Amino acid sequence: MTSTTPYTVADVMTTKVIAVTPTTGFKDIAAAMKRWKVTALPVVEGEGHVVGVVSEADLLPKEEFHEHGPGMIEQMRRLGDTAKAGSTRAENLMTTPAVTIRPDATLPQAAHLMANRHIKRLPVVDADGTLKGIVSRADLLKVFLRTDEDLALEIQRSVVERLFPISHDGITVTVTQGTATLTGSVRDDHLIPMAERLARSVEGVVDVRCRLRAHTGS
Repeated sequence: MTSTTPYTVADVMTTKVIAVTPTTGFKDIAAAMKRWKVTALPVVEGEGHVVGVVSEADLLPKEEFHEHGPGMIEQMRRLGDTAKAGSTRAENLMTTPAVTIRPDATLPQAAHLMANRHIKRLPVVDADGTLKGIVSRADLLKVFLRTDEDLALEIQRSVVERLFPISHDGITVTVTQGTATLTGSVRDDHLIPMAERLARSVEGVVDVRCRLRAHTGS
């Protein structure tokens, strides 16, 4: 990953994606999930157009109703699940339309979408809906693997030197375990809150301790 912010989904997504087609059978879907250790698979047709997603939750009704079929009331209450229990192919098991995201979306946008829709993985598609990758919750956390040195350098260059072109030499940036500390004195003290806010927005920063003070010299 580069040190340019903000990071986008394209920076962290997995580009080698295991997908199935609408005609893929139940057992092949289950086997693919087990082999590749994933909980959901995009369903694609044609040249990679995403038409849905099939997840473990879509497969479970078949096991749930394996020994005892649902009663009439339960059938009415859970029409979708009971239909999936009798299905054998991805096109009848998948959730559609698929919840997808674009490669240029920011990581906060991806995290917000996952949280709102209660999903762990998002197919990444281009403007035509063609599959380009997959992004998971774990992928969104990759930014926190950036080194302290990398974070300190970015804060120094993209925050301190830009906000304080005259007094930046008097500012020290240190980062320890993702927590950034800014110390020193600045001429434009009204910019201190902005410096803290911008440092906090650097991808991978866990916390910020802003100890900048107004320059008191002549």
